[in-house]
Amino acid sequence: MTEPQPPKRVVGYLLALAAGATWGTTGPLSTGLYDLMPATSIGFWRVLIGTIALAIWGLLFRRALFRTDRKGWLLVGLGGGALVALFEIAYQFAIAGVGVAGAAALLYTAPVMVAVLARIILKEELSATRMALAVIVMIGVALTVTGGSNAGAEAARMGIAAGITGGLLSALSYALTTLMGRYAAPRYGVLKVLFLEAIGGVVLIWIALSIWGRPPAWPPSPPAWRGLLGLAAGSVVAANIFFFGAVKRIEAAPASVAATVEPVVGALLALTLFSQRLTLLGWVGLAMVVGGVAAGYVKEGLKQQLEPQAEEPGRPV
Repeated sequence: MTEPQPPKRVVGYLLALAAGATWGTTGPLSTGLYDLMPATSIGFWRVLIGTIALAIWGLLFRRALFRTDRKGWLLVGLGGGALVALFEIAYQFAIAGVGVAGAAALLYTAPVMVAVLARIILKEELSATRMALAVIVMIGVALTVTGGSNAGAEAARMGIAAGITGGLLSALSYALTTLMGRYAAPRYGVLKVLFLEAIGGVVLIWIALSIWGRPPAWPPSPPAWRGLLGLAAGSVVAANIFFFGAVKRIEAAPASVAATVEPVVGALLALTLFSQRLTLLGWVGLAMVVGGVAAGYVKEGLKQQLEPQAEEPGRPV
């Protein structure tokens, strides 16, 4: 196998950084929308707009995106859609309850959950190094959540307990999506997995919110529409284009390391736009989260150099 040329790798790393930075806008843009519409509706519109964009792309360039078997619809459309629905609703609670940096830190417990669940479900090794990195990440999350503020998020009227619960549930859905991707992506392809789980997610979010008595609210004003379009165009469409462009040029593990810039970008934007400050310990905690997750991806990458690699989706739509 021929090694990628240095310029190609540089472009790959730049695309991965762009993906992480773009994902990092999710929290600040969502926070900006809390004064305009219910937090529970934001995830629905974000996924719906992203799904429509993927459908238009499929109609124009890849009609095979719309063809799959019954197992694909059940596993990815229904199962993956349920995980997307959980992620979108829970992550809005996390952002509103513990602020952007705290929500991102909680979300980044997902690799820890993947390691534990992979041991239980897939019988993968859970080494001492993985356990040590998990402890570092968890300590970092605790410092970030307790050392941050949620200024600008109070419009959602959610407390820190709801924020922590939402963050852990979003991380769990992220982790389970990763495990599902290890099975589904090699069989159906990453883009089809994203499309099917997005369709299922839109339907299930609408059903869940309607049963809850909080059906998705129609965006009430042009500023709300602009915010939602920006959120979908960035964190759904552009971020995935950047990330999959990266993994075509470099391995999945280093691409994931570069994408861990996400919580740092989110924290800096939240500080600039909403004065969501972190104490010194909060910044130390965020560095521990990013460092622990990045080290885990590096370790995984070194291991995969000796093993066949399966194609995986990045994160829930």
